[in-house]
Amino acid sequence: MLFFRGLKPAACWMFFLVGTLGFAQWGGASQLAATDSKGSVAGLKIELDAQELKWIAEHSKVIVASVQYPLYLFKDERGHWGGLNNDLLNRISAMTGLQFVHEESFSTDQLLGRLESGAADMSTTLAMNDERKTFLDFSHAFGGAGWVFVGRAGASEVKSLEQLSGRVLVLPTRHALEATIRRDHPDIELRSVKTYAEARALVESGEAYATIENETGAQLYPSGQLKVGYTVEGKWEADHLAVRKGQPQLSSILNKALEALDPAELRAIRLKWLNGIAPVKVPGAWQRLAEWGCWGMFIVSLFGLLSLLWNRRLTVLIQQRLDAEKSLSDQLAFQHALMDAMPDPMFVRDLEGRLIMCNKSYEEGLSTRFDQVQGRQLIELDVLPKETAELLHAEFMAQLGTRKTRFSERQLRFKNGVRHVYQWTVPFYGADGQLRGLLGGWTDIGKRKQQA
Repeated sequence: MLFFRGLKPAACWMFFLVGTLGFAQWGGASQLAATDSKGSVAGLKIELDAQELKWIAEHSKVIVASVQYPLYLFKDERGHWGGLNNDLLNRISAMTGLQFVHEESFSTDQLLGRLESGAADMSTTLAMNDERKTFLDFSHAFGGAGWVFVGRAGASEVKSLEQLSGRVLVLPTRHALEATIRRDHPDIELRSVKTYAEARALVESGEAYATIENETGAQLYPSGQLKVGYTVEGKWEADHLAVRKGQPQLSSILNKALEALDPAELRAIRLKWLNGIAPVKVPGAWQRLAEWGCWGMFIVSLFGLLSLLWNRRLTVLIQQRLDAEKSLSDQLAFQHALMDAMPDPMFVRDLEGRLIMCNKSYEEGLSTRFDQVQGRQLIELDVLPKETAELLHAEFMAQLGTRKTRFSERQLRFKNGVRHVYQWTVPFYGADGQLRGLLGGWTDIGKRKQQA
């Protein structure tokens, strides 16, 4: 009895010691697992000059054009942004006072357009190339990965760009390597799509031989019909923060923040998202206290369970994103099939009158191909007489201003003569209620009468 009475206070003190060691370990691991990334650097500030401080005071919010790209940047099930780049922005925000506001884009082309137009201040997922350096400034690098070929499972593995000569390589529009490949490898048949999901779908279906993705992003997707191959020789994608030109103070602030970040802190962010959560290591002090090993096992088991729960949650998030991308890919395929099934020409144009989508009848009616007219206005093309193109473009822009539907029976001059058509154009809106562009088409009344 006396032994156990003496043991009780000793056990309490030992439990306190083990708990203290456990929380110290938790503090180290929290760099990898904590969802609130601001706390660890809340006390770290950087030296800013008067112009930089003035810029921050005049720009309370920095608009970040963001496209979802797990695990760098994505939305969770509650619509909150997460990922490696979001954690980095949270740390910079704590150091500088800048407030970063994400505005989602749905393709690289759309993201670049927002930066070019001044609708956004910066982005976190853009690779550097010569075209982008004309309107963007890039920060110091804070990591990077290689580019890899993604081909169809069962096909011969792509090892170099030379191997793609005469074959179809599909890339998202304005891909970082597009200009270089067009210049150095003109024999490759390049095909442009909006997103990586569309590019992968074309490779799966056999319409394209391969695509090129960031090595980290490519490894996230299950193999299925696709296979991640060799890296693109001599091509490395460094991670930068891209800032719209004309904002030297913002570029300077971001660079100072990146320089001030502890390398261990930056490494912890990358390990959290790219290498998983590091297992908690048992401190050596526990080995010297073998008689209290049961307490050590309890603490280790607790942290192990937390790690498993976090990894499970992360797996669910990734699977949800994969399911969402597959659903979106299916919807896009259905929309294309539905439009192509329409016998009359149909088209979709954005707020600037640029062509977003059209069906086969539209291509046949204007004797062109979609890849030749995509993203361009009628007045930039030679598919219609100049007077007709200018007239229709002016009507489109006026209709976008009034937001009224238009149905009219009229005569229009085409390349092959005057046609009697029934023309219709209707404004369409996004899920947020914002005007997105025009949906339209026409019916050749004269041709219909001949067929009747």
